[in-house]
Amino acid sequence: MKLGLINSAFAQVGVEFTEGIRHTREIGFDTVDIHTEAWKITDEEKKLIVDTCRANDLPIISVPVCALGIADFNTPVRKFHTERVKAYVDLARDIGAKNVLLVLGEYIWQQEVIPPEQQWAWAVEEVQDIGAYALKNRVEICIELEPFKLSLVKNVDTMVKFIKDVNSPAVFANIDVSHVYLAGDDPKELRKLKGLAHHLHFSDCDGKVHGDLPPGKGVIDFRPLLKEIKGLEIDGVLSIELEFCPEPERIVEWVREAYEVSARLMAEAGLRV
Repeated sequence: MKLGLINSAFAQVGVEFTEGIRHTREIGFDTVDIHTEAWKITDEEKKLIVDTCRANDLPIISVPVCALGIADFNTPVRKFHTERVKAYVDLARDIGAKNVLLVLGEYIWQQEVIPPEQQWAWAVEEVQDIGAYALKNRVEICIELEPFKLSLVKNVDTMVKFIKDVNSPAVFANIDVSHVYLAGDDPKELRKLKGLAHHLHFSDCDGKVHGDLPPGKGVIDFRPLLKEIKGLEIDGVLSIELEFCPEPERIVEWVREAYEVSARLMAEAGLRV
């Protein structure tokens, strides 16, 4: 398994793209995930991404997108979000990424007005459409678990159900370690994702709310989680996800610390190759 970084760690504090990629390589990461807007992205912008990552010997693995209206009760809204995700599939294909990391939305109106089963069915239908498009373009879709009360996919069990309901050879799970922890799932629950998960996110938290902290700055005991992840035999990448750096001027130190702790934990678990 390789160790990667989502480039939003640098972008969120205003670090210019090429500089952020250079720091990513110098710190020691194996790969990079590219967080950008795919809707109407220009060929020049895509060329900059490809050329910069290639010059720094950083394979591009994933492009994340939030499509929070994919289960909206208005058909045009759902279709817009589906088309926008397809634009990310196009982006992934054009820059050589392996997957689109898809964040689904939440049930609206506390599941009271529209039956949750219907909202779930809409999400499944749209992701089936996206999966078919991704398959044609040789790109995978990886669904991210979001540990919020009304998230469509909020824990391991709902992830398994969603992936199986979609039933697409192009649609898989993303395991976000801090999200699994916040969802309250025991590490052994990850065994249910054997053969279903193709990508991972890695960060820490305070045990109460979403944080995307550098590993070691929160409360998570990563060892049992990484032990279970090793058992899944995923031929993929563990990508560090960092947000909300309290001292933007120290972002390089922030990312380097995350790298060093993560690399050590992966080595201890026998995961990194």
